[in-house]
Amino acid sequence: MKEFTYFQPTEIRFGRGRFSELGQVASRFGRRTLLVTVVDDPCFKGLFERDKGILVEDGLAVARFDGVVPNPTTDVISQGARIAREFKADVVVGIGGGSTMDTAKAIAVEATHPGGAWDYLFFREKQPTGKTLPVIAVTTTSGTGSHVTQVAVVTNPVEKNKSALYHPLLYPKASLVDPELMITLPGKVTSATGFDVFAHAFESFINPGGSPYTDMMALEAIGLVAKFLPAAVKDGKDMEARERMAWADTLAGLCIANAGVTLPHGIGMAIGGLYPHVAHGEALAVVYPVILE
Repeated sequence: MKEFTYFQPTEIRFGRGRFSELGQVASRFGRRTLLVTVVDDPCFKGLFERDKGILVEDGLAVARFDGVVPNPTTDVISQGARIAREFKADVVVGIGGGSTMDTAKAIAVEATHPGGAWDYLFFREKQPTGKTLPVIAVTTTSGTGSHVTQVAVVTNPVEKNKSALYHPLLYPKASLVDPELMITLPGKVTSATGFDVFAHAFESFINPGGSPYTDMMALEAIGLVAKFLPAAVKDGKDMEARERMAWADTLAGLCIANAGVTLPHGIGMAIGGLYPHVAHGEALAVVYPVILE
């Protein structure tokens, strides 16, 4: 068999209702929590207040940064890092989709290091250190796998460039995957993020860095997406479909954390850098037919 190494330090708490454990988990890493979210979205009405309440009930002080945008920019990350420093945060909790979780990871670096997150991209000489704040991820979409990866994708609007921080310290310390948080997700977002799940699984399967371990998870994820993504798009309240897609997303994230992606993601990143309003899953869907051909 092929030699391989598999690494995954994130504690995964998967299942309906696991969101209620957030305060218990966060309290292990400190008493001052920066909550990273988008601005209040009607789809998640009351969720962020519930999130803060769970943290406060466990004796945590909470500050909130709600400036997350799709394809998070360096400016947004700097705003969040400033709040984290002023609040003297011990832990960063990102609740939302991939953009939110990536923002939380980048804030965890910039708030504790000189310069900005863009200075710590994967190919730079400077890399994150042990000063990086611990991150807890609460995913509200089934798409990016960011809750189990060491990647934080960021966009530099001045350079019109999209790149990533990539370091083992960026793995979330814990991830809460609660399918009940996903039932109000619109069909358009469900389909775009769901295609990203397929892309992660497919690209890790054909990646030379793959292994028998990641191949096993990738094939399982592809099968789940094929069966349950149409159902989740058709009826967002279909809990079985939401649950299975959440699991497929987690499996595919575990795959790319160890095997990586391939050409479609490289092109998709370029599209996102030039046109930040294009969702990542949509960019992938645009290029996939020609690449597969």
